[in-house]
Amino acid sequence: MSPTVQALEHGRRRNRPTVTQLAWLRRGLDQAGGKLPLFDHFGQKYDSRTIRCAIDQGWAEPWFDNPTKPEWMVCRLTEAGRKMASADAGCSRAEARELVEDLFT
Repeated sequence: MSPTVQALEHGRRRNRPTVTQLAWLRRGLDQAGGKLPLFDHFGQKYDSRTIRCAIDQGWAEPWFDNPTKPEWMVCRLTEAGRKMASADAGCSRAEARELVEDLFT
């Protein structure tokens, strides 16, 4: 059976993270418990699609409900997310940050 058929049978297909997702995941490596940030380096809230996709891929998981802002999803890295974020994904942490910052300049 092909890997694509196997992935579809399991209900989700594993992909590589986008530059934004990878930068978001890598920021969780330095936080207690692997907590992932709600806001980027520019103070902008991360798009909920970025967060939901990472959850769907198994890279992040909801951690707890935020009673002050219930619409904000507080997440942490999963073991798969930690491996993805810490693996040599073809660029260093600084290079990933530069790529993301270049999107907004």
